[in-house]
Amino acid sequence: MKQSNFVSREWLKSHLEDPQVVIVDCRFELGKPEAGRHQYEKDHIPGAVYMDLEEDLSGPKGTHGGRHPLPDLNEFVEKIGKKGIDETVTVIAYDDGGEMAARFWWMLRFLGHSNVKVLDGGYQNWVKNGLPVTDEISERAPRKFVPNIQSHMLVDMEYVKKRDPKSVLIDARAGERFRGDVEPIDPVAGHIPGAVNYFWKEGLRPDGTWKTKKEQQERFRDVAAADELIVYCGSGVTACANVLALEEAGLENIKLYLGSWSDWCSYSDNPVAKGEK
Repeated sequence: MKQSNFVSREWLKSHLEDPQVVIVDCRFELGKPEAGRHQYEKDHIPGAVYMDLEEDLSGPKGTHGGRHPLPDLNEFVEKIGKKGIDETVTVIAYDDGGEMAARFWWMLRFLGHSNVKVLDGGYQNWVKNGLPVTDEISERAPRKFVPNIQSHMLVDMEYVKKRDPKSVLIDARAGERFRGDVEPIDPVAGHIPGAVNYFWKEGLRPDGTWKTKKEQQERFRDVAAADELIVYCGSGVTACANVLALEEAGLENIKLYLGSWSDWCSYSDNPVAKGEK
């Protein structure tokens, strides 16, 4: 039986002193780029190191490629090595919303790390349950991470345009953005023609914990028979939360269009759909 991609608060509490467990704080607020780091410096789970969405988990924004393209992978591999991460450790990512930890989870999986998980319920539930926090900045002994790139996990715009008719394209954004009713970030409203909408936050409960495997299976029942699932969002961050939920549901052949809508709409000749379908 395949193991879950999540760990409980109780599990993490019992492994805080385990040298083979690396905890990564991924808190970040879009529009407030310094907020996550400040939150980490104020308090965090003991032993946690910090990784920043824009400084560490993304590369420079260009004309195309989306708002959060992948960073230079050699530089990223060096960074995570300096945080004490190699292929032998168990990595636990957390944030306070779900999507940033999922992005880090996806990136390590893309690099071939098979033992990376997300803290169920995130930091807010850790604190709410009276579990220990600290403001002590952790330094871990560096390790050498040897990547094994899983290129099948990632697709680009051309792949999406030429995708197999049997594949399903999933848009992870909120319904109003999918329909094109509003677009608060990107210059064009709407979605990629043929996509179906599964808002990523529907994978979580109101308290911030993730829905169970059975609940995720029910959520994705209409796409479960697809030969291939391609997931996108606005900039390749919240889509990772859907990839995580799809995998938790036991589905396979899941790919991420990391450039997402912000890449797609940067090409003026790309078609745009609006409405429910």
